[in-house]
Amino acid sequence: MALFSKLFRGKSGSKEDAEPVVYEGYRIFAEPVKEGSSYRLAARIELDTESGMKTHDVIRADTFGSLEEATEWSVAKCKQLIDQMGERLFG
Repeated sequence: MALFSKLFRGKSGSKEDAEPVVYEGYRIFAEPVKEGSSYRLAARIELDTESGMKTHDVIRADTFGSLEEATEWSVAKCKQLIDQMGERLFG
């Protein structure tokens, strides 16, 4: 549990505060994780379906020197995942 607490302790804002980027019908919430003086690539992808809302959390080893750069790359990585996997992200 301590590992997860450490990973998610430094989120840049609460999930409710994040403004989504809409891409191909998916909502992307960039949520970089602060680690020391850098930020880890992290985001949440949401999709509304007939069976309800589906969510996929993305966290990668990539780190960046600024929140802006981490946010930009988080969105770009999510777009790539959506293009490659589509709804299989949630399976």
